Amino acid sequence: MSAQLELFSAGAPRFDATFAAATRRILPQDAWIELVPGWLSGHQALLDTLLATVHFRAEQRLMYERTVEVPRLCATLEAGDPRPPVIEAMRRALSQRYRENFERVSLGYYRNGRDSVAFHGDYVARTLPTALVATVSVGAPRRFLLRPNTGGASMSFSLGRGDLLVMGGTCQRTWQHAVPKSRRVGEEPRIAIMFRPHWAEPAR
Repeated sequence: MSAQLELFSAGAPRFDATFAAATRRILPQDAWIELVPGWLSGHQALLDTLLATVHFRAEQRLMYERTVEVPRLCATLEAGDPRPPVIEAMRRALSQRYRENFERVSLGYYRNGRDSVAFHGDYVARTLPTALVATVSVGAPRRFLLRPNTGGASMSFSLGRGDLLVMGGTCQRTWQHAVPKSRRVGEEPRIAIMFRPHWAEPAR
């Protein structure tokens, strides 16, 4: 079966290439976000495929002079690696809409409600004047928090089941985002599929 037929066969995941449900929110300090609820349908099939085929790895981070395990797993889908056809199709559609080459695809695997990520701006992107990051969430919805990097109240979004969130402008530099732990989620998994351009790492 060809990739095109596989992509659009009955029950296969598919997305809205028109972005008809997109809403953009302008934030202070020249930042913005765009949300497309339910952009990807058939998200469970893609979640199952990724869990069955991707090798996820644990990561460590230095916090308060201690090395700790990051409470989620990660993976990178390199350009030459096999990718589910719908992921490559989403990458092309996002690149066209936002006029950016989203050549890097990575995954954040939240195995259950105990997995989380603390407030942060994406590495490298937070050092740039502006940056674009697009995330498609499959699996159980999780709270996604966004706040100014100076602190204060945060905005909360429930992301999962095929929702698309794009952060643009200065969002990675002037704002921080997080996915907190959740008792309600229980053992239900979520995978964040992240599309980014290739950025050169800052000089040290």
